[in-house]
Amino acid sequence: ALTGKTGFVGRRLFRRLFDDGVSVLSFGRSVEASSEQKFLDLADSSFEVQDSLKEADTIIHCAARAHVMDETLDDPLAAYLQFNTESTLRLATQAAAAGVKRFIYLSSVKALGESTRVGEPFTYDSPLAPEDDYGVSKARAEEGLRDIAARKGMEVTIIRPPLVYGLGVKANFAAMMRLARRNLPLPLASIHNQRSMVALENLVDLIITCISHPDAGNQTFMVSDDNDVSTPELLSAMTCAYGKRPRLLPCPPSALTFSASLLGKRAIADRLLGSLQVDIEHTKQVLGWTPRVKLEDVLEEMARDSAI
Repeated sequence: ALTGKTGFVGRRLFRRLFDDGVSVLSFGRSVEASSEQKFLDLADSSFEVQDSLKEADTIIHCAARAHVMDETLDDPLAAYLQFNTESTLRLATQAAAAGVKRFIYLSSVKALGESTRVGEPFTYDSPLAPEDDYGVSKARAEEGLRDIAARKGMEVTIIRPPLVYGLGVKANFAAMMRLARRNLPLPLASIHNQRSMVALENLVDLIITCISHPDAGNQTFMVSDDNDVSTPELLSAMTCAYGKRPRLLPCPPSALTFSASLLGKRAIADRLLGSLQVDIEHTKQVLGWTPRVKLEDVLEEMARDSAI
């Protein structure tokens, strides 16, 4: 069973499962009821899908209220908790009662925090320390899922991706790709951060591995391309994907931070200047898994795509 089939990750995951001949029951708000699709509105705190889950061995929960940079709700935490925490735990409780063997939860590195020091990555057993409402909702869902696993006997697998990129990505990553295509001179050469990312194909491959791997149950996995990059390295790779020579200029990071603050863009500056690394050694050792695709290959594919 799969939630979030129409999302960035869920769409590609469903296609891979379909191509592999896996029988998938999908849940979502924009589907017509059938034997393969069921209606589920996670914003409705009274939903009931237990009967529909009785034929499922595994459920992959990708649906979520996504992180929003410029939040407009008066009480965003309540919205995140309703959608990402309370509904997740209600779904897991019903899955356990229906006899589902394994619940795979797509969490987020934000459950651990917003940044790391260079060379000190988050690990699978790092303490939960979210810093924003979205991260809080993911961290509380993780805690609740572990409690359900302990009480109900259903295996829970938690996957924490950092930034996910690939064909169809939006927001900041797409904006950086557009900048790279224009190849404007940018004052980013003096940034020496390190950030982990994960290609969509690599994340989907890990999720599929967790469906049947005997050691994936009741585990928490970090995931990335296993190739951290700085902001200048990323932008240079994007520019090269368009067949152009990068034009990055030196500028003190402190000056960039100050300028961004004046423009009300401090959050964006933090992401451009700060580090956020994850360690996937535990993932590789437990599952025998390694990333399949590389950053440069995905960027070239994205550059060829007319949607960018």
